[in-house]
Amino acid sequence: MFSIGKTALLFVALTIPSQNAHSESTQGHEDVPKSEVASSTSHEVGRKAATKYMGTHGKKAGNEKANGHPNRSVASTGGQHYLALHAGGYLSDTAYKWGESDSVSNIGKANLGVTYRVGEWVNSMDLSFRVDFSTFKLAEGSASKLSFLPVVTFPDASSRFPLYFGGGLGAGVFVSQVAQESSISFDYQLIAGARFFDVIGSTGFFVEGGLKNHLFLLSDGQFNGTFAAVGTVFSF
Repeated sequence: MFSIGKTALLFVALTIPSQNAHSESTQGHEDVPKSEVASSTSHEVGRKAATKYMGTHGKKAGNEKANGHPNRSVASTGGQHYLALHAGGYLSDTAYKWGESDSVSNIGKANLGVTYRVGEWVNSMDLSFRVDFSTFKLAEGSASKLSFLPVVTFPDASSRFPLYFGGGLGAGVFVSQVAQESSISFDYQLIAGARFFDVIGSTGFFVEGGLKNHLFLLSDGQFNGTFAAVGTVFSF
């Protein structure tokens, strides 16, 4: 009996100080404003926290954009630029004072070319640079020409609209020419077509037709022809 009573008294003696300490801790907070107690026991909330969060993460997003972070969004043109390759031929044509005849038809043969989009007017049109290579067959012999033309097309490729039209003006330089004819010409084109970007990866396809004409600068001749071409377009 004595050992049991002694044990009970010891348990009471140990628990009473613990309860008193808890009461003192509670009373100690009664003299402190509730706002200070809350701020010491919880994270910052409200406008201050939101400003701090946006400042930190906004700076992080800006650094990611500057460093080319892969999560940035990229508008498809497919891409910022495209390169188009085409091959075709003349459907009909007439040349005037080119060679010995005053007028001759169906002398235009093959036509190859490359077009590179160098810029755009947003939501309006594209500016491209085109290089064409054309061959001709006259009674006096063969002729071939390189054409260099800035080209404007509507609408801009970023619109993803498949149909387009436009035109270009530039210079033609004959790689080979028949005797007594100008080796330089003024070239102009009117074009219309349909293009489909990113059909297979970044590669698409297009068809195009229109007029390809030139005027000789150092002689009297000229050439008017209609053409058709097909090709591939690479966006990047």
